[in-house]
Amino acid sequence: MTVQEAIKTRKSVRAFSDRPVEQEKIEAVLEAARLAPSARNRQEWRLVVVTEEETRKRLASAAGNQAFVGQAPVVIVCCAQTGRERMTCGLESYPIDVAIAMDHMTLAAVELGLGTCWIGKFDPPAVREICGIPPEIEVVELLPLGYPKDPEPVEKQRLALEEIVRRERW
Repeated sequence: MTVQEAIKTRKSVRAFSDRPVEQEKIEAVLEAARLAPSARNRQEWRLVVVTEEETRKRLASAAGNQAFVGQAPVVIVCCAQTGRERMTCGLESYPIDVAIAMDHMTLAAVELGLGTCWIGKFDPPAVREICGIPPEIEVVELLPLGYPKDPEPVEKQRLALEEIVRRERW
């Protein structure tokens, strides 16, 4: 599978089969995050890999009772160990860097026949308590990971390039 094929095939998976994810596939997804670029090469992302069923169910509850979060055989809690540095443009780097690492994981997952879904609807203090995350670590997103119940690609509704791209000037 090419990178372009992975990009075109990736979809948000909200229904997972109960098939466990092989450890080598989990490690490959995590390695994709490790290799992601980051501002000033700080590599602030930190990942909590949750496979225990009861903990996944508790995370689903903390994620607005989105049951599929707990039904995924793996939930990766994407965090940042950060000094809250800002890039020259003024933005904090850690949310962007964690997002890049997550995107690497989602594309690696597609290549391996797995599915993911970015979860931004969650209660950070609850997730912190469930996973024993220290207060100095930022909880950024949740990423359920597993085999999709429906592996078929979906038609993506995206704006045309002409609507999102300006050439040379706005």
